[in-house]
Amino acid sequence: MRAVEISQPGAPEVLKPVERPMPEAGPGEVLIKVTAAGVNRPDVFQRQGAYPPPPGASDLPGLEVAGEIIGGDAETGGFKVGDKVCALLAGGGYAEYCVAPVEQCLPIPAGLSDIEAAGLPETYFTVWSNVFDRGQLAKGETLLVHGGASGIGTTAVQLAKAMGNTVYFTAGSDDRVKAVEALGADMGINYREQDFVEEVKKATNGRGVDVILDMVAGDYLARDIKCLADDGRIVIIALLGGPKGTVDASHIMRRRLTITGSTLRPRPVSFKGAIARKLREHVWPLLEAGKIKPIIHATFPLEEAHKAHAMMEAGDNIGKIILIP
Repeated sequence: MRAVEISQPGAPEVLKPVERPMPEAGPGEVLIKVTAAGVNRPDVFQRQGAYPPPPGASDLPGLEVAGEIIGGDAETGGFKVGDKVCALLAGGGYAEYCVAPVEQCLPIPAGLSDIEAAGLPETYFTVWSNVFDRGQLAKGETLLVHGGASGIGTTAVQLAKAMGNTVYFTAGSDDRVKAVEALGADMGINYREQDFVEEVKKATNGRGVDVILDMVAGDYLARDIKCLADDGRIVIIALLGGPKGTVDASHIMRRRLTITGSTLRPRPVSFKGAIARKLREHVWPLLEAGKIKPIIHATFPLEEAHKAHAMMEAGDNIGKIILIP
């Protein structure tokens, strides 16, 4: 099969098209003929040598795909050979074929193309497990999303609005702010020109927000705390601003704040399977009703994965970037 591998840690150009043996599905897995594969920030970190795949996972990048089941234990997950699915992977998506745990597969929502479906698993699994499970965002509460124009950001904004929440977000340009506001967000903040702490305080009459989804960390952490309402929660899912920040612990104590975080990739199949079941129950009906949608910014042939990575690193995308084998 054709695939794209990381020839050595480095810039996007280290992504090289190769021929690889077709993978074989093991117990509880299915073999998928890939029709589209999502590009995600963890792929970039892996390419740079900063995010190695967990033990037993493919060394190929790629954490989400859409395609057709052509073999494996499909029946154990309620599927059959020939079914169209999207799937969350621990690696191996940049290829013509991949294997996925059947528990981490979901049917392609009615009305969505394979390209759109390939942009669902990594972002929706991540947003659900962090915003709603860890962050415990309840209906009527307020969410602040950093990186609102990213794949994760556009997903979090739409899903929280569909669940009955007020949503603010940060983005790096006025055009990106306008694009995400068009998805239903209550307010966008251009972090290059505005102080998001001041803007959040003004928008909430000084109260602050209940939950913050933070992909930056670093020096954002102290500013996040200033944005929180009493009993507020910060959920960290990436470290684009670095792993270290200064925290005033007295605020955490006095205002009963929670700072938490997670990474999805190394979690066991059973954990991801539980998220898949929640998504199928709570989120897939919203997708099929057209109340939320994956935002696809660009597609590239599989062999041009390096161009997709360069686009992501430049911060040019609004929504998802997809590879087409």
